Amino acid sequence: MIFDARPCELGEGPLWHPLRGELFWFDILNRTLHSQARSWGFSGFVSAAGWIDRDSLLIASETGLIRFDLTTGSEHVVIEVGTALTRSNDGRADRQGGFWFGTMGKAAEKGAGAIWRWHRGELRQLFKGISIPNAICFSPDGSAAHFTDTAQGKVLKVALDAQGWPKGEPEVWLDLARAGLNPDGAVIDAEGRFWNAQWGASRVACYGPDGTFIDAVETPGAPHSSCPAFGGPDLTTLYVTTALEHMDTDARARHPASGQVFAFPSVATGLPEPQVIL
Repeated sequence: MIFDARPCELGEGPLWHPLRGELFWFDILNRTLHSQARSWGFSGFVSAAGWIDRDSLLIASETGLIRFDLTTGSEHVVIEVGTALTRSNDGRADRQGGFWFGTMGKAAEKGAGAIWRWHRGELRQLFKGISIPNAICFSPDGSAAHFTDTAQGKVLKVALDAQGWPKGEPEVWLDLARAGLNPDGAVIDAEGRFWNAQWGASRVACYGPDGTFIDAVETPGAPHSSCPAFGGPDLTTLYVTTALEHMDTDARARHPASGQVFAFPSVATGLPEPQVIL
């Protein structure tokens, strides 16, 4: 069903805030943060967030990370990242209180992006040469991270140490390129299953911890599903952002739900999004 009908040019980064009991999400290309109650505009692109406390979010923006106050609308630069030619994309908090986020070329230039991690005042570039960083999510016990370069169609998995930093090299965990699928945002549920929005396929697909396909939730009228998140009082509702980007007038007319946010109750049980520790 449709949760919010406000159309996003590029909906992304849904976040269920556990203290507020409220969903937040972004329209990257319109430089907007939405919630159920209101919207905030920004001067640059914004794409993903983690929660710091009840009233503050850590937001991945075009120029780096900012601390955003939901009550006053004030912004504080935490750290600058990237160049004038890049912007942020997918991002998510890890189980150790860190925040992972991707950067990419504003025209999705090949290899122009990277994946970064902010943890307790330290920023590291984890993986470089990425065109479209997506699917950043973490195992329930925090021992592994997943991510993808959508342009490559392969979801990678890397082991993490006790502090949440990668150890060893990432390995291909799920090859979706063979099926012609484009992995976008993802989230892992309480049973360790991987829920992946697949751009152009009108769905969020669920895979077991071993990468076996289990099922898919369709987003009718919206081919470009972009990112899922679990929320609701018991974390059993799957929210999915979608996008209008790259759709001409005819395609938009044929897919009237594009850009809207979907909600699917009683799909699975998610995990609370971890607090980001600055």
